[in-house]
Amino acid sequence: MSDPASTCPAWIWVAGCGLACAVLLASEVRGRQAGVWIFKPAASACFVALAWNLGAADSGYGRAILVGLGLSMAGDVLLIPRAAPRFFLAGITSFLCGHLAYAVAFCRLGVALLPALGLLLGLAPLAVLVLRWLRPALQGLFAVAVPVYVVVIFAMVALAGAASWQHGVVLPALGAALFALSDVAVARDRFIAPSLANGAWGLPTYFVGQLVLAASVVEVAAR
Repeated sequence: MSDPASTCPAWIWVAGCGLACAVLLASEVRGRQAGVWIFKPAASACFVALAWNLGAADSGYGRAILVGLGLSMAGDVLLIPRAAPRFFLAGITSFLCGHLAYAVAFCRLGVALLPALGLLLGLAPLAVLVLRWLRPALQGLFAVAVPVYVVVIFAMVALAGAASWQHGVVLPALGAALFALSDVAVARDRFIAPSLANGAWGLPTYFVGQLVLAASVVEVAAR
């Protein structure tokens, strides 16, 4: 069990993540790669630390969330080398596993089959639109990897929504939706139109989503 006396207040990790994200964005704008290598992992470490300090290790749901956060942190680091397709592929693979870990967390929380299927069917047209948008730019292994990734994302969001509705919680669905939305910025930057504007909204959305998922361990434990 986590010892509250040995942990830092949650706001420290939230503030640390926000500050690191701000410096990360400034480093991106100024083209300072050293700043990206320092502050992107730092921001990611804060959402992992938040979950740990909130007692994520003390429940099955929390442990799965913690694994997802750790895999997301690994993905963040792997996506830093922009000119290395192999690192990008490794990064999205790590994020894919992170989405699967979150899906396991929502299943551990408990998901009724019919609401999950209903949400998945409702999200399917949006998934098709995303795939049609990306397909012309996908080549080689990415022509297979990205569609698989999109399917997993939407399945994870459907499970999060169904679990949140069933158990009267908000944060799992909100965090999953923000995480999925941030992936649009990553896809646009990598395959459609590289621009600093993608990171300007995508990175804050991503880090807020991960912080929300980390905080969900408290909401779930209190239900």
